[in-house]
Amino acid sequence: MLAGAYHPRMSATTASELVDRLRAVGGDRLAGMRRGVEKESLRVNADGRLSQTPHPQALGSALTHPCITTDFSEAQLELITSAHLSVEACADELAQIHRYVAPVLGDERMWVASMPCRLPPDETIPIGRYGSSNIGRAKSIYRMGLGLRYGRRMQTISGIHYNWSLPGLGNDDYFALIRNFRRHSFVLLRLFGASPAVCSCFVEGRQHVLQALGPDTLGLPHATSLRMGRLGYQSDAQAALNVSYNGLAGYAASLHGALTTPHPPYEAMGLRNLGGEYHQLATSLLQIESEFYSTIRPKRTIRRGERPLHALRERGVEYVEVRCMDLDPFEPAGISAETMRFLDVFLLQCLLMASPPDTPQEAVAMSRNQNLAAAHGREPGVELERDGALVSLQQWGQELIDGCVPLAEELDAVLDTGNRYRDAVATASTRWQQPQTSPSARVLETMQADFGGSFHALVQALSNIAQQHWRARPLEPANDTRLALTAEVSLREQRTREEADTVPFEDYRVQYLSPSRLLV
Repeated sequence: MLAGAYHPRMSATTASELVDRLRAVGGDRLAGMRRGVEKESLRVNADGRLSQTPHPQALGSALTHPCITTDFSEAQLELITSAHLSVEACADELAQIHRYVAPVLGDERMWVASMPCRLPPDETIPIGRYGSSNIGRAKSIYRMGLGLRYGRRMQTISGIHYNWSLPGLGNDDYFALIRNFRRHSFVLLRLFGASPAVCSCFVEGRQHVLQALGPDTLGLPHATSLRMGRLGYQSDAQAALNVSYNGLAGYAASLHGALTTPHPPYEAMGLRNLGGEYHQLATSLLQIESEFYSTIRPKRTIRRGERPLHALRERGVEYVEVRCMDLDPFEPAGISAETMRFLDVFLLQCLLMASPPDTPQEAVAMSRNQNLAAAHGREPGVELERDGALVSLQQWGQELIDGCVPLAEELDAVLDTGNRYRDAVATASTRWQQPQTSPSARVLETMQADFGGSFHALVQALSNIAQQHWRARPLEPANDTRLALTAEVSLREQRTREEADTVPFEDYRVQYLSPSRLLV
């Protein structure tokens, strides 16, 4: 255990103390550090419009395939790696999945930006379909509920989730990491945010403060990640949750209430539409655990049919899921190995720094900080709130990146990775000092210089480049055969589940959502 007692304020943790704590972790545990990636991308036509075609059968079943599925929309691919002991192995598997998917898409391609392509009317954005089994129907109805509650356009935003674990950590350790991550995640928005602009269709009919940047393009000149700001995954209803991150019990209690207490506006919508069809899974504030929005979440691998909150309560936190990373449109896979290495160091720093309990007041400040960093993160002179006082975003972030340097040096030495971790932190430090080199600044600069200020034209061109990149690198026959077989097996498994279902869907729904299934 690393976080048994709370330490003084975070900045009091010196570089030498961080290195001492890292050394105390031990080389064997550091070598057991694991990471995996979940990457979302919209399927688009050659003209850059959202695909209306079903999930390709050659990619297998979106319900049961272990590494190729869909997120909200039928046209929103989600590519999932397993957990890997090295960054190189993780990046290689992500590349292999892309190399398999790209030729299957035919004339379609993967949209390489987090903010969506040109979208059809909201009601015609296709919801993910998972077959006729009870679990398959539940997944689709849950997505219907998301569309009903937040609008389908918001759900087409895509991103990268980075799943990370370290052997030997307990629940308190992971929650200490999570608290510091929430305090410091503005650094990741400034360094890696890549969504400073959006097609104007995305905000049609909504209030916003975006500026016109070009044809059918809106944005903000110093934005880093509109996806992580007020236009992205935010919910006024969820903002009232006041979720506690001071321990597993408090966190679980917060979610338990949101999952079991009816929310009047959602009750008014009802479970079914006027035609008698389900259009949400439940009338509680959260239909299921996945609906909770956060920059980072504690996770535990679930057993078939198990509720995620039950798994957390019974077996504790297994890993954290980082959810604030934009797709990098200049990287064919959406994320580079170098970025993964920086995330490893950053997460270790969050773990090893002193992590005092959070408070409702600090949670409000963190939310304000996130929105400022998302909308104005590259603007000179921006100040954030820290310990009740204002501090320069530039200064605070530089302090944190400087603190990563000795950790990266120690990691390289222990893991025998040459200078790779040091180089990743050095790149981040240069980017911090020169924000014009960040992905968000590059998006705006390239968009204006080469595409007449059009976000859509820029991303369409980069999507074409990524498609050509993957198609020029055919998968090795053995891996191609393996993934094709995995697709076939997943389709058979979906049919088996559908044939085995005998319980009426309403009985299944009531049983699955029973509050007792959230308890240990």
